[in-house]
Amino acid sequence: MTDQASLHFVLIGAGGHGAVVAEAIEQMGGKLMHFIDQKAIESGVCGYEVLNEASVYSDGASNFIITIGDNATRKKNVLASNRKYGLVIHPSSIISKRAELGEGTVVMAGACINTSVVIGKHCIVNTNATIDHNCILGDYVHVAPSAALAGDIVVGEGSLIGIGAVVKPGIKIGKWCIVGAGAAVIRDIPDFTIVAGVPAKIIGTNG
Repeated sequence: MTDQASLHFVLIGAGGHGAVVAEAIEQMGGKLMHFIDQKAIESGVCGYEVLNEASVYSDGASNFIITIGDNATRKKNVLASNRKYGLVIHPSSIISKRAELGEGTVVMAGACINTSVVIGKHCIVNTNATIDHNCILGDYVHVAPSAALAGDIVVGEGSLIGIGAVVKPGIKIGKWCIVGAGAAVIRDIPDFTIVAGVPAKIIGTNG
């Protein structure tokens, strides 16, 4: 992974998730230029300007991050523009040197990513989440705070693993699934499925 310290960043999305990413950039020694949002916020966010035009301050040197928590909206934004994306990795996270992280991904404080994990593009590994050995996460996945993935798990594109959820080893979670907060996943989950509970059971479809 390229050393992200000292790089310049522009964040697309000035909500709460964006503020957390901004502080992660500060902690890792990067430089945040400004936020871009559909609506400019005069008071700024975390002391940084919020602009509504992507062309402002765009010198080609900045690395963009889509700081929008919703996975589908994040994908839509990525597909709508051609930008250069970076990585944001909080210095308190633990990441194996054998892990692979795709562009645009953010790893928050206290997260742990173990050996031979492959994480796609524009993913969120949130605060204190843990991803054990040999897991594979597709693009636009969000592993919420304190969620725990055991070894050899596959998570399809766009899926959300809710806060505090746990997934046993070897499970396959399909594309665009939602795993509810605190769920315990002990069986494979098909695409576009919503599950919740202990053990997790199907409660609906996503899309």
